[in-house]
Formats: sequence, C-alpha cells, structure tokens
Amino acid sequence: MNETLPPCPKCSSEYTYEMGELLFCPECAHEWQPAAAGSADDAESGGVIRDAVGNVLADGDDVTVVKTLKVKGVQGGIKAGTKVRNIRLVAGVGDHDIDCRIDGIGAMQLKSSVVKKA
Repeated sequence: MNETLPPCPKCSSEYTYEMGELLFCPECAHEWQPAAAGSADDAESGGVIRDAVGNVLADGDDVTVVKTLKVKGVQGGIKAGTKVRNIRLVAGVGDHDIDCRIDGIGAMQLKSSVVKKA
C-alpha cells in the first residue's frame, strides 16, 4: 500500500501511512495533507501563494509590508517596512490571503501582493 503514498516531505521516509484525510510519518511524526505535499501540480493549479517579489509563502513565515496601506480607524495606516510575524495563509475576503496580527493595530487580513518574505 505504501507504493501509492508519497514519501514524507520533511525526512523523505517511505514508511508514510494514511489516517483519515492526513498522511503521517512514523519516523519524524510529521503530518500533512496529500494535496499540500508541494508537488508540481500545486504550482500549476495556482495553489501556491507568492509574495510581491515571487517568494513562496508558508504558514508561520515573517513578512514585511512593502507599501504604506490605509486602514479605516487607524491614523496613518500601516507604514511600509512594518514587520509582521507568524502569518497564516487563508482563503480570506476577496483576494486577501494572509491572516495576521500587527502590533498596535490588531488582527487583520492582507494581500500577498503587498508583502515580501522577511
């Protein structure tokens, strides 16, 4: 049965197994969804989220805002160069695909086209 399952993307172990919708690696305890294994099919289908300069973004990355953004209720908005830590990639409202918390402002969603990987 392991012939059809992909190897672990973290440690390349061939002993992966399936439990529900997730794949597990018994050697390094890594778990992932089969569609999120980082294959070339993801890049072709547009499943990969890239920043303003083309770097691939992932959950937990730190990013920097590349242009000043106006925000309702915040005087001055978000200035270019503001560092945002520990982002989450989501299917947000419209084309907002990053969920984050910005110091002094709070939780909000950003577009990947206005940030670059730090």
